[in-house]
Amino acid sequence: MTDRVTLVRNQRLAQVVEYAYAATASLPSTRAIWTAGACPLDSDGATVAVGDYAGQAHQVMRNLQEALRGAGATLSDVVKTTVYVASSKQEDLVQAWRVVREYMGDHDAPSTLLGVATLGYDDQLVEVEAVAVIDDSHS
Repeated sequence: MTDRVTLVRNQRLAQVVEYAYAATASLPSTRAIWTAGACPLDSDGATVAVGDYAGQAHQVMRNLQEALRGAGATLSDVVKTTVYVASSKQEDLVQAWRVVREYMGDHDAPSTLLGVATLGYDDQLVEVEAVAVIDDSHS
């Protein structure tokens, strides 16, 4: 976690969740970054790991890292993620979530995990979007 992102925990809310309940970001020169949903596509645009929630989540997180890198950020700059999983089964959502948590490590930024009916690419099961902040004073 960077000094520009503060993850907020609230002792009056359930402590069993694997994420902070809120996040703040404040610096005079802070720049916000919103990513498009990272998809499980390889460099040729093909969907990887067809039928495999965890396999797709790994590709999604690698692609999210690359998208953030292109904007000058890392996963530790993320203040919020939304994880979309094309399933109505909780166990499928949990498979994707475990991979996202693995990549986020100790930086347990607030997140929303939800099941959806379908996603945009053929055979796509997982998508993750993020909001990050960086200190832009050194640009």
